[in-house]
Amino acid sequence: MEIKNLTPQEFAENFKNIPEAIILDVRTPEEFESGHLPGALNINIMGHEFHEMIDELDKNRTYFVYCKAGGRSSNACQYMHMQGFQNLNNMVGGFLAWEGSIE
Repeated sequence: MEIKNLTPQEFAENFKNIPEAIILDVRTPEEFESGHLPGALNINIMGHEFHEMIDELDKNRTYFVYCKAGGRSSNACQYMHMQGFQNLNNMVGGFLAWEGSIE
């Protein structure tokens, strides 16, 4: 399965329909603390432990991945896909787009 690139609206709608899905925020801890999606797991793509932490995740789960503007989450999804993750959803435009479109 390929990585799905979703608008913030599609991201929110699809996540609601998959109760066991995980929201993954790949921004820095400082960015995460300044605001994040409810229930999000923070794994900093710029952190030294990123690969190890990703490798510990269940490859069979569905992941909804976001960052600030969409670049880092796209990179994270590419890495995860290469590691065997099959159900990946990337939020196009990231948290900035989310804040501008989701109430």
